[in-house]
Amino acid sequence: MIKVFLMYRDQDFDLQRPLPWNEPTLTQDLELNTLFEAMALGDKHVFEVVRRAVLCGLTDLDAIRYRQDILKDCLKNPAIVRDIYQTSVDSVENKTRSWFGFWGHYPSGILNGAIDMLQMFMGLLKKLRNIADEHAFRFESQGFRAFFEMLKRELNDEYLAEIQDHLTMLKFKDGVLLRATLGKGNEGANYMLCKPEGKNQTWMQRFFGKKSKTYTFSVHPRDEHGFRTLATLRDRGINLVANALAQSCDHIDSFFEMLRTELAFYIGCLNLYEQLAGMGEPVCFPVPFGLESRGHSFKGLYDVCLALTMKKKVVGNDLEGDGKDLVIITGANQGGKSVFMRSIGISQLMMQCGMFVPAESFHANVCQGLFTHYKREEDALMKSGKFDEELSRMNDIITHITTHSMVLFNESFAATNEREGSEIARQIVAALLEKRMKVFFVTHQYTFAYGFYSKKMSNALFLRAEREPNGVRTFKLVPGEPLETSYGEDLYNSIFGDASGMQLLLYQKPVAARAG
Repeated sequence: MIKVFLMYRDQDFDLQRPLPWNEPTLTQDLELNTLFEAMALGDKHVFEVVRRAVLCGLTDLDAIRYRQDILKDCLKNPAIVRDIYQTSVDSVENKTRSWFGFWGHYPSGILNGAIDMLQMFMGLLKKLRNIADEHAFRFESQGFRAFFEMLKRELNDEYLAEIQDHLTMLKFKDGVLLRATLGKGNEGANYMLCKPEGKNQTWMQRFFGKKSKTYTFSVHPRDEHGFRTLATLRDRGINLVANALAQSCDHIDSFFEMLRTELAFYIGCLNLYEQLAGMGEPVCFPVPFGLESRGHSFKGLYDVCLALTMKKKVVGNDLEGDGKDLVIITGANQGGKSVFMRSIGISQLMMQCGMFVPAESFHANVCQGLFTHYKREEDALMKSGKFDEELSRMNDIITHITTHSMVLFNESFAATNEREGSEIARQIVAALLEKRMKVFFVTHQYTFAYGFYSKKMSNALFLRAEREPNGVRTFKLVPGEPLETSYGEDLYNSIFGDASGMQLLLYQKPVAARAG
């Protein structure tokens, strides 16, 4: 049995595994398609594999480290890994191009097609064995070492030579030797394929050896019915071996398909790493903590999707969030709060699927599930108001959420007035914290943010988007208490150039109303 086991220690990667119920929301809020497209580079198979791997993350720390170690090997030996991946791609492409639909209804057709396909597989298996012989010593991860040891053990020279002999024999260049018994009505029964006699004998043994008594007859060259009868007899004899060989082809084909699928994840990681390295962006392998822990600290964490979109380095942030269940982020408009929130979500997904993360250093606890609740723009197709739609989405999250999950709120419950929105947000966050959830909340609602700040909770952290005295945004988030202003005046100035105009406009509006 030849197995891959490069995604899990003891099982295959399931490409048909259902995605999380909130996959469309996660993809939209975190802009994950930007990440997947950068990893795939136009390869649809890689896109689907990385999409499923990232969204269906792991919570077992050993499983995460298992993938991390394999990925580290890939980053050290990218050319070798790409060569192995190309071998699996060649297998799939050759099969599709040359043998698509060759399996017929007749044993002879099945056998001939299986021989040709297995001959093609043999060349690719030998290539894998040669790669294992030449480069296995370069790899240190348990996954790759087990993979190469399996290739050396199962595909040794003696075994490959034996397979080649069988394939040569199954072409039946000297005819087919069958054995049968007489059944009811003296019809042939129990047909069985026999090994050709004298195949391994010397010429002296064949000439002087004892010969069995045989009877022969010839079919007239123009006897079509006779030839059809012989073909039927031949098919009966080779039926079992044809099916057995076809099953062998299916098994080897499945191996190459799984090799292509599981390596596609690491190929996607290599593609992403090379793009980020070209921009000078750092990456690191995160240290995952268990579900019960509360750790979340990093240095230089940045939004990888923003970097990929802008094609250049972007501002990173630091955080000391160990022991914290709640992080509330306030501050100036356009100060980088939403970008920071997106970097939190993406890095969590990347860590839990065994990838590197876009940061200089990073550690965090794994979570049972990741949920996002972002504000939505007005939609003409909405059947109710924005606030009702927000509550409906929150209800969906509550229906699916479990203990030790993470929820990212981005300006949620702002579709109603400050007092009502703050109270609803407070009650929801308090309930989530009570059930051991981790919550990140970007908000402009001062009543809500300051309400939690005033409690001096040991498990809460408050960040504020940094703003210089002249109004310039640094896109850095620093610890700080919530302020009553989000500096909307800065936004006005950036558009209209003078805040005094805003004051005049606000003053003149009621005058115009009275005049009307």
